[in-house]
Amino acid sequence: MPNTKQQKKRVRSAARQRLENLRYRSTVKTLTRRLEATVAAGEKDRVEAEHRELVRWIDRAAARGALHRNTAARRKARAARLIGPSPPPAPAAKPRRRLGRG
Repeated sequence: MPNTKQQKKRVRSAARQRLENLRYRSTVKTLTRRLEATVAAGEKDRVEAEHRELVRWIDRAAARGALHRNTAARRKARAARLIGPSPPPAPAAKPRRRLGRG
């Protein structure tokens, strides 16, 4: 039980923060399930939008501390694997060799 005024205030603010963190984690889970359903349904046009929104919420939750940064990275990697391989990057141009000193 809190004995001082400050401890009572900390209990109230901790409860508020706990609910806020729960809201972020729950939203990330919901968006993950929504992305999985969209991929399973084969709706190519919506997959990209759902993935973008999921990544945005994961980053936001990690920035607030609702998710650990390694957990956020793992969930983003799973989501990226779920939507399939991305196209390979274009080959980079070879750097030209410089002849001489100037």
